[in-house]
Amino acid sequence: MMHRLLFLVPVLLITLSGCGVYSFSGASIEGKTINIHALDNRARNVVPTLSPALTNKIRDRILSQTGLSPITTPNADYDISGMITAYEVTVAGVQNTQTATLNRLNITIQVVFKSKLNEKSNYTQSFTRFADFNASQTLQSVETRLINDIGTQLADDIFNKAFVNW
Repeated sequence: MMHRLLFLVPVLLITLSGCGVYSFSGASIEGKTINIHALDNRARNVVPTLSPALTNKIRDRILSQTGLSPITTPNADYDISGMITAYEVTVAGVQNTQTATLNRLNITIQVVFKSKLNEKSNYTQSFTRFADFNASQTLQSVETRLINDIGTQLADDIFNKAFVNW
């Protein structure tokens, strides 16, 4: 019985990976190519490193989980474009109704996803994520870490919406 199991597991893995439709992330991938455009930064507060950082997070997440090949021509099976629409700091926690104890960095991205293989999966949607930081810290001192954390969450949301449909 154990020998059969040891034989069936590799055969099953090879069979599933060979069909090119499913991945271990739960994604359903039918295509072979993707064009991921750089995000246009249209937020009121523009951080020069924000667009490349978020674009790279999204690109890395999708390419590492799908096996799609990135191309820069309009005939890709999948096309992702979008813009950063909000980058703002708000107060998240107050002490004695006058002193801020916690601030929150909010980032919103509007994404346009197009599939040449399945037009029903096309969407335009905004994704918002945030991270809190102590009000005694300046945004500049924690900004890189917060952008990295929020970027990871946004990349997961965009990937799941495009390929996993959760």
